[in-house]
Amino acid sequence: MKHFRHNMIRAGLEALYYTGAHRVLRPLCSGIGTIFMLHNVRPGRGDSFQPNRHLEVTPHFLRATLRHLRQLGIDLVPMDELHRRFRARDFGRRFACITLDDGYRDNRDFALPVFEEFGAPFTVFVTSDFAESNGRLWWVTLERVIAAQSRLDIAIGGQDLRFDIQTPDAKQAAFDRIHDLLRGLPNGGDLDATMTALCLRYGVDETAAARELCLSWDELRSFAAHPLVTIGAHGMTHCMLSRQSELVAAHELTGSRARIQDELQQAVDHLAYPYGDKASAGPREFALAKAVGYKTAVTTRPGMMFAEYADHLTALPRISLNGHYQDDRLLPVLTSGAATAMWNGFRRVAAA
Repeated sequence: MKHFRHNMIRAGLEALYYTGAHRVLRPLCSGIGTIFMLHNVRPGRGDSFQPNRHLEVTPHFLRATLRHLRQLGIDLVPMDELHRRFRARDFGRRFACITLDDGYRDNRDFALPVFEEFGAPFTVFVTSDFAESNGRLWWVTLERVIAAQSRLDIAIGGQDLRFDIQTPDAKQAAFDRIHDLLRGLPNGGDLDATMTALCLRYGVDETAAARELCLSWDELRSFAAHPLVTIGAHGMTHCMLSRQSELVAAHELTGSRARIQDELQQAVDHLAYPYGDKASAGPREFALAKAVGYKTAVTTRPGMMFAEYADHLTALPRISLNGHYQDDRLLPVLTSGAATAMWNGFRRVAAA
């Protein structure tokens, strides 16, 4: 099903490109700016089973994106400048912010040199438990467990499931099914408990991925001192806030900021909601982020910036630079706003 969805999205982007409709729609749909979302930036891998491929782009594609934005005359600005422009209603020039979620080491090793080439500022939203090296990158751990097995047994939400996963296609199908079931669990702690049980069954350290892939506090201190880098918060545990009580959700937002500020000795004014879709962050979370003092908060809801977002600064949309669609030809489609406008039914603001 997900493969079909990816193909449909790709077909839609290609259609906008080949018909030239994105050029016609650009004046209507491009808005005043864009926030781009990335996760991993690193050279491509040749593995036949890569279920998290959508979360990574190559340095080449990041470079092509920045070059395209420069050619369009778009200002590349940090989140503080985005906030200033909205507060001052300063919309004379289009802008773009580049953001990266979770705090991966490749953001420093592979993305930073590209940003330096263009003098482009960017924001890294750090999950404090990942920097602490005891967080759980469960989607990466799930990929590793499935990759190493030919058969998988797992109990999810009262269901005992068994998967024959001897081929890459079977592994992908199992990953998609388990991923969706885990994301659909109603209680905030059920996902963690399920993954803990799975890791115990197969002898996997569920915190190893964070230690291997994410920047530690010591690494973040030097990284955060770079003039192009802004550090934002991404929760303490990377949980789905909407599945938590209001007290726990507020603690995730305030605790992550406090820990980052304490470790890095700098202000943390910007937030990215973990997962960030409608199922994970909605009006309650938007209000909480504003109440605890974040200047801005970004979602993963697709969309461009319009002036009306001045009243919704803790519900900002982003454009995903998705690893499935790394094609330089499609960059003009993404920056035109045509694709997200169609996705949103041509609503300028989707903050409900």
